[in-house]
Amino acid sequence: MVVSYLCTMIVITGAAGFIGSALAARLNEARFFDLVLVDDFSREDKAANHSGLKCTQRVERDVFLDWLDENESQVQFIFHLGARTDTTEQDRSIFNQLNFNYSQAVWNSCVKYGLPLVYASSAATYGGGEHGYKDDHALVRSLKPLNPYGESKNNFDCWALDQVDAGHAPYFWAGLKFFNVFGPNEFHKGRMASVVLHTFRQVQATGAMKLFRSHREDYSDGGQTRDFIYVKDLTEVCFFLMHHRKSTSNGLYNLGTGQARTFLDLAKATFRSMDTEPNISFIDTPKDIRDTYQYFTEADMSKLKSIGYERPFHTLEEAIEDYVKQFLQKDAYWSGNTVQD
Repeated sequence: MVVSYLCTMIVITGAAGFIGSALAARLNEARFFDLVLVDDFSREDKAANHSGLKCTQRVERDVFLDWLDENESQVQFIFHLGARTDTTEQDRSIFNQLNFNYSQAVWNSCVKYGLPLVYASSAATYGGGEHGYKDDHALVRSLKPLNPYGESKNNFDCWALDQVDAGHAPYFWAGLKFFNVFGPNEFHKGRMASVVLHTFRQVQATGAMKLFRSHREDYSDGGQTRDFIYVKDLTEVCFFLMHHRKSTSNGLYNLGTGQARTFLDLAKATFRSMDTEPNISFIDTPKDIRDTYQYFTEADMSKLKSIGYERPFHTLEEAIEDYVKQFLQKDAYWSGNTVQD
């Protein structure tokens, strides 16, 4: 057991995954060591994400709710970041179990025990962007996600707002609509890893990168545009919310940068960070995701700023340079106070 310098037990679900392990690393850097990491720890490909973290305990996802019943008096905050995030998965029962039902149980426990909650929603809830990208509660029930993953996240957002209306909500809660997150600790994500990681690996292997071709006349090849956010910036927002637990700030929040950039911009920045001349070609977008592919996302960040968040986000170029030089080229993970090889 690690002795905490700050006596605040913080739970992070999904702690073996990309964003969860990154948040735990950021909290370790801030000398929060009394962490309870929750996940399915059986996956060897995720082991390096959390092996270097300082924590009080690791709890298996399947027994966490029972653990919370027994230990709720010690817990001060819950970050619920565990989810099935595969946008190509079509089995809705998987998302119902992991993204909806499990999240309901976590929410209900937070209400029961008076615990503040920050949970992961997704920009996938916005679908094709017919209603824009504003985190307005009045729009949530009108959104039409393009895949079962996005549906599961929006279904839970709707359910959470219904609970609020019924007076059954944590005294502080925030649902974060993550846009296109990239950064250290995503090695295990395979096809779902960021285009930065895919570009790095392709350039290492072949000296070139193949991006998805556009299948819409209004977008050029590589001109598909997303709001890319560095995972380090995301963890800063989580850190801010942990200290800003005001009931007047409860709600859903976009978490992007507010500045959309093209995949071509992203690929070129990765080449530059690798000190390599860009060599980019295009291939057809796979048919299994072509009809549900988002061509544009850009977070409206005014709501988060309205509650006092002022820290600037990395530019795409700054973030990619840090990711490539400090992590990818070193085959390293973000873990605690230092980069762990």
